[in-house]
Amino acid sequence: MARHGPDARWLAGGTDVLVDLKTGRISAGHLISLGRIDCLHGISETGEGLCIGALTTITDLCRSPLVCEKYSPILDAGRQMAAQQIRNMATVGGNITSAVPCADLPPILEVMNASITLWCREGERRVPLDSFFTGPRQTLRQSHEVLTAIHVPRMPQGSGAAYARFAQRAGNAIAVAGVAASLSLGGDGVVQEARVALNAVAPIPRLVPEAEAVLVGNRPDENAVQAAAEAARAAAEPINDVRGSADFRRDLVETLARRAVRSAHERAKEATA
Repeated sequence: MARHGPDARWLAGGTDVLVDLKTGRISAGHLISLGRIDCLHGISETGEGLCIGALTTITDLCRSPLVCEKYSPILDAGRQMAAQQIRNMATVGGNITSAVPCADLPPILEVMNASITLWCREGERRVPLDSFFTGPRQTLRQSHEVLTAIHVPRMPQGSGAAYARFAQRAGNAIAVAGVAASLSLGGDGVVQEARVALNAVAPIPRLVPEAEAVLVGNRPDENAVQAAAEAARAAAEPINDVRGSADFRRDLVETLARRAVRSAHERAKEATA
């Protein structure tokens, strides 16, 4: 990459970059494959939590016993993403660094407080995922940097997270709208910490502090959940396109936010028991 500079692109699973090359969205004189770098593959548990190699495929992510047992909210996104053939090729790192607004993994990873490691010859740096995206298909990653790993902290007792999305048809379509939520409950059932993130309805995966504020300090009853859903709707900035109107997407956000917060609450209660 240092040799070829802006005329080169990284190639991981290829499910985004090859399509972009064929459609003329991007151009590249060189593709640099990462596939044979062994340390970028695999899933492990460290002292802080889950570590996902950037070249781990979505299929491998969804089949990981470690993810299924201890970090299962990630499966809400992974199992709904694209078709099986795509999941066999697409990588976790690619779904993040492509910075496509409708990508499924970023919102659930954001509400689970994930961070990423970026490496270059001069060293590496850790970046919180919720500050990584700067615009559609734009991130803090420099062209010579490689995303090597995704880090997800261990979920505390009494915590739960969930992701809800809507697409026009199952198994293949990209998200028209999506909402992820996480809750941490105290012993009295009161929300101590909350995070809500949107995708496909804003230029970047967007946290909604207004939704979080109405949940923290309260029990997540119907009034609190509805208030959070309305805050999520207000924070959405959807566009009109062939998949739906902006107004339709706002309605979806409100509904999906209710579903995500309720599911996160149920999982948090299970983790408390």
